[in-house]
Amino acid sequence: MHAVYPGSFDPFTNGHLDVVRRAARLFDQVTVAVLYNPDKLKSFMFSVGERMRIIRESLRDMPNVEVDTFEGLLADYMRQSGARIIVKGLRAVSDYEYELQMAHLNRQLNPAVETLFILAATRWSFISSSMIKEIARHGGDVSKFVPEPTLRALNAHFGRGEGVE
Repeated sequence: MHAVYPGSFDPFTNGHLDVVRRAARLFDQVTVAVLYNPDKLKSFMFSVGERMRIIRESLRDMPNVEVDTFEGLLADYMRQSGARIIVKGLRAVSDYEYELQMAHLNRQLNPAVETLFILAATRWSFISSSMIKEIARHGGDVSKFVPEPTLRALNAHFGRGEGVE
């Protein structure tokens, strides 16, 4: 069975990595689908291409995981990809409220789709991409919270080291 883990992943964190690893044990194929939203281009730290490279490098040891991008409605992407399961990670009750609404909307738009929630591992439950960006912007150490490819990309973005190859 094929599952899709959609998101902006700006940047990709250890919490995201944990959800992908766990989903990869449950499904034959997992696609990490990076959202391209032209209306929010200025709010993203990394381009879609950069995010995809970071994620691919972070997941290189998982042969049943691929990285793709999509624009528009997730329900349409699911239809086009042939996948029937949406995987979403949940950190807190506030995530659940939003994701519940999205799951119901996606089911209305594409009745063949089901949403599976994976609870964040306790050690990553307080991490968000927004928080990582804020800490990195101010020179804080985020090395415990992100995979090595993300750390290199953040360091390069802020002029503190090597970038993504």
